[in-house]
Amino acid sequence: QEQLVESGGGLVQPGESLTLSCATSGLTLDHWYIGWFRQAPGKEREGVACINGGGGSTIYGDSVKGRFSISVDGAKNLVYLQLNSLKPEDPANYFCAAGEVATLRESLYDFWGQGTQVTVSS
Repeated sequence: QEQLVESGGGLVQPGESLTLSCATSGLTLDHWYIGWFRQAPGKEREGVACINGGGGSTIYGDSVKGRFSISVDGAKNLVYLQLNSLKPEDPANYFCAAGEVATLRESLYDFWGQGTQVTVSS
């Protein structure tokens, strides 16, 4: 059974960094694309980043380019999202998902985790 579990969320101050992890199981990671999405209260879910599960090609949303970085540890079946220079507009519930194409369109992802909360506050 395909499963994705996020961890690493928390409370940080503006300008600080945080690393989120997505633990995958029940799927062959290098056969999938793993995306990170976020959703703040009252807002639509937004695509943040996507990576080929085998590593390599990545896609980033415009709002996080240059600040966030996505990576894969295939040996551990983990996908990371490094959040740098966090801003007051970054707080949200962050989700990872598995899909068959490289995209930030959430409708094209098949399996989802439950999310991990990121809060940015001084």
